[in-house]
Amino acid sequence: MAFEFPKGFVWGTATAAHQVEGNNVNSDFWLLEHTKGTLFQEPSGDAVDHFHRYPQDIAMLKQLGFNAYRFSIEWARIEPEEGHFSTAALDHYRRMLAACLEHGIKPCVTYHHFTSPRWFSADGGWEDHNNVDRFLRYCERATAHLGDLIDTAYTINEANLMATLAVSKIVPAAGFKSRSDSVAESARLCGTTLERFGPFFLGHPMKIRDTMLAAHRRARDVLKSGPGTFGVGVTLAMQDYQAILGGEKHRDHARAESFDPFLEVAQKDDFVGVQTYSRHRYGPEGVLGPEAGVPVLIMGYEFWPEAIGATVRYAAQKARVPIYVTENGIGTTDDTQRIEYERRALAAVVKCIEEGLRLRTAIRHRRRRSRDADTDPQAERPLSWKDRARQSLRP
Repeated sequence: MAFEFPKGFVWGTATAAHQVEGNNVNSDFWLLEHTKGTLFQEPSGDAVDHFHRYPQDIAMLKQLGFNAYRFSIEWARIEPEEGHFSTAALDHYRRMLAACLEHGIKPCVTYHHFTSPRWFSADGGWEDHNNVDRFLRYCERATAHLGDLIDTAYTINEANLMATLAVSKIVPAAGFKSRSDSVAESARLCGTTLERFGPFFLGHPMKIRDTMLAAHRRARDVLKSGPGTFGVGVTLAMQDYQAILGGEKHRDHARAESFDPFLEVAQKDDFVGVQTYSRHRYGPEGVLGPEAGVPVLIMGYEFWPEAIGATVRYAAQKARVPIYVTENGIGTTDDTQRIEYERRALAAVVKCIEEGLRLRTAIRHRRRRSRDADTDPQAERPLSWKDRARQSLRP
């Protein structure tokens, strides 16, 4: 199968800070991982020490042929205690941005990727709508320090994830936190109650959805206030919801609960990031299990590469803005299976492009010019990204 991507198409990769940096000791996930009886298989620990090894890692991305890198900045490092911001942490992420640009890699920054400061989760976290203002304060401070070097920004990674898992019956309707004594112990260690403890993943899925929806909508304007002229969007966890005969009502309800609120708000965004791995099927009685004869992967979902085409189409139809594929792939130890998945998934992406959908993984990098510079050829031009990075970092 031969197919060709448009000129300028950008190939990227992505990480989450807690997964790769190591020693994120002020985050709620670090506490949850280290509480006796934890729900986590193992603590993140040193991870792959990306916090210190990012220069080599980013150079490796360039060697592998990537030209975009989506990574998250860690709120728990930047604001380890409420109202106390770490210039050292912000300078660290500024150096990461500069390293990307040095290698010709577009830095794509996620402001929240699952983990939060302990103090935030201890006081309601993402279950409490009043905490949106705290997230906005963090976004404003981080953007003031980093914005002029950012290529694109994502307010929240998979802000709809818990709602998606709930409507698919993968997590309980009220969330997981009351299902494990270890979560109650983590809450106690945070100095709060289980009812007040609100970490992402474990709380009430619909409360988290609604809070994150408001957080994204309001953070969009904060990020756009500058510095920088980068595009802003949100990434969504989207599975290909399919209905067999009689299951259409359940499928449509699932879309309405987990996808549509964010896609409607995204109509005022610059793009939507679509993150897809498989499908979910619905029948007359609701959620169906895997279809007979379709392989099930080690993470429990079906081998269904074509799902990405369906979710891109749905997101484009609802949001009516450009679509970026910000995550797609397969969890497997079988490289033959991996190659087949990627080939079929890429074919589905190409078909969307051929249909005329605005699928733009290519990210425009726009530099702000002064008003005088637009009319006066002798006016001073803005500093290069290298000069801006050097001037803002402490000796």
